[in-house]
Amino acid sequence: MYFKFAWRYFKAKKSANAINIIAWVTTGVIAFATCCQILVLSVFNGFEDLVKSLYSNFYSDIKISPAKGKTFFLDTSAIKKIQSLENVKRLSLIAEEKALLKYNESQTIVQLKGVDNQYSQVCDLSSKILSGSYDIGQADKPGIILGVGIQNAIGVSVNEAFGPENITVILPKQHSNNTDPIETLSEGNVRAAGVFSIQQDFDNSYALTDIDFVKQLMALNDNEFTGVEIKLNREKDNEITCKQISKIIGDTFLIKNRYQQNTNLYNTMKNEKWAIYALLCLILIIAAFNMISALTMLVLEKKQDIAILQSIGGTKKLIRNIFLSEGVLLGLIGTGIGTITASVICWLQINFKIIKLQGGSFLIDYFPIKCEATDFVLVGSTALAICMIASWIPSKKAAEQSITLK
Repeated sequence: MYFKFAWRYFKAKKSANAINIIAWVTTGVIAFATCCQILVLSVFNGFEDLVKSLYSNFYSDIKISPAKGKTFFLDTSAIKKIQSLENVKRLSLIAEEKALLKYNESQTIVQLKGVDNQYSQVCDLSSKILSGSYDIGQADKPGIILGVGIQNAIGVSVNEAFGPENITVILPKQHSNNTDPIETLSEGNVRAAGVFSIQQDFDNSYALTDIDFVKQLMALNDNEFTGVEIKLNREKDNEITCKQISKIIGDTFLIKNRYQQNTNLYNTMKNEKWAIYALLCLILIIAAFNMISALTMLVLEKKQDIAILQSIGGTKKLIRNIFLSEGVLLGLIGTGIGTITASVICWLQINFKIIKLQGGSFLIDYFPIKCEATDFVLVGSTALAICMIASWIPSKKAAEQSITLK
């Protein structure tokens, strides 16, 4: 019944055209703010998925690292127990250290990551090979896979037509007590096997090679590593698996899931997303002031109707709910228009990529979009909540005023 009154008041002709104008402006502002919020949240979701997909090519589902120092010891029995866990799909042993790469007159510092043959099953780096092939070689004939930024820094060519190029690797020994700095370093040669391109942070910092080759140069023991990376069958059960691994190897290790390995990145993306959402809520608050004006003028317009309702026994609650429903109706219309508009734009962007990214230096040339039902519910609920709060003030005044028929 309340909405029936509200709908008749909304579409009825007013004595002052300004009331209609303000009502439609309010509805338009709500629609605009709702549309913007849904679009912004969907774009953030799209970029978040894009970043996660890029990082998933380099970061594993779970990583084990030492709580102190650079290396730790892990015996074969512990490794087998971890591999036997129901949710563990693949396990890769890692030996990682900063190294100096030299090629002709060029040299650069890299994060050299020694990996075993299981690594390509744990992280999908092989799908990001730009040139050459994914070939880490063996300890006696190691290959190296460079980030494209590192390749450019030292000017090495990876071209099968001209044969492999040899690169010198210099690594520090981990347990050397020699006072001569030269004696604390080891040197070896690797052949340039491939170049990968994932994301600038990785491309400019990392290179991959055989783990046994790195362990030889670092003078590590057979069961000594800097990390273990794990691929899960079900990533959603990572917390349970982390606890199971902790029971096997003890609490002297750091066991991190994908989110914990990139806490700063994920927190930054979430904070930016909700900060923009909060700013766009200000547009709805501005619309709320327009709504207060529109409903206040409507109350003045409908003095005679209010008096008639009071004379036939209409309660204050009835009058208040009628004008409260008027505000909710404006909110529903505005939210509906905004949601439909945003849905159409998202559909067009997903299917036709109509809005392009400028600059040409990105991995994609369009704004990525990912629609989530929770965002639609959140935005719609926020808009309606603000409309109800804004409607309460004029509706309460309408209910409390005493008007007599003349």
